[in-house]
Amino acid sequence: MATKYLDLMFTDAVCRAQTQYYGQAGKIAGAPNRDPLGQAEADFIATRDSFYLGSISESGWPYIQHRGGPAGFLRLLNETTLVFADYKGNRQLLSTGNLSVNDRVALFLMDYKNRERLKILGHARIEDARAHPELTEQVTDLNMRSSVERLVFIDVVTFDWNCPKYITPRYSAEEVEELAGSLRRRIAELEAELRTRKS
Repeated sequence: MATKYLDLMFTDAVCRAQTQYYGQAGKIAGAPNRDPLGQAEADFIATRDSFYLGSISESGWPYIQHRGGPAGFLRLLNETTLVFADYKGNRQLLSTGNLSVNDRVALFLMDYKNRERLKILGHARIEDARAHPELTEQVTDLNMRSSVERLVFIDVVTFDWNCPKYITPRYSAEEVEELAGSLRRRIAELEAELRTRKS
C-alpha cells in the first residue's frame, strides 16, 4: 500500500470518525512526498479501457466523469505522469473548467472481471493537443484523431489498491461472447451427435 495515499486521506475529520467508531485512529508516519507508480500499476493501467475522473467545481461540488477508449488509452509517460486524449464532446467542458481553478483529481480504475480497483490522486493540467503533435499521435486512437482537442496530463501524487470484497464481477460484451462462443460450439457438436444417433 502506498503510504502517501493514507497520509493525505486520513484528515483530522477522518481520524475523529475512526476514533468514534473504532476507538482509535490510523496513524501514518514517514510518508514520502509522492508514491511513484510501479510495474503492477503500469500493467493494470495499460489494460484499462475506461476509468472515472473526479474533479472539484468552483462551488466546491465534486464532479465525476467516465472516460473510455481502447485498452491503454490512459498512458503512463513515466512513473509519476499519466496522459490521455480529450475529444470533442457535448461542449459542456465541466472537467476542463474545474481543472482550470483546482488541479486536484482522483482517478478510479476498475477491473470488474478480476475484482480489482486502483485509485490515483494527482494534479492535472490540460494542454492544447496541437502543441504536442507527436504525443497526440501516440495517445490517440487512429479513428478518433480528428476529434482530439486537448491532452490531459496527470502528475501522480499517490495511489491505492482497494479490497476486492464487494466488487461484483462484470464482463464486457467481448468477454461474454468469447465464453458463449465455446458453449455454442459444444451445443452444436452435441446436437450433431444426437442427430447421428437418431438416424
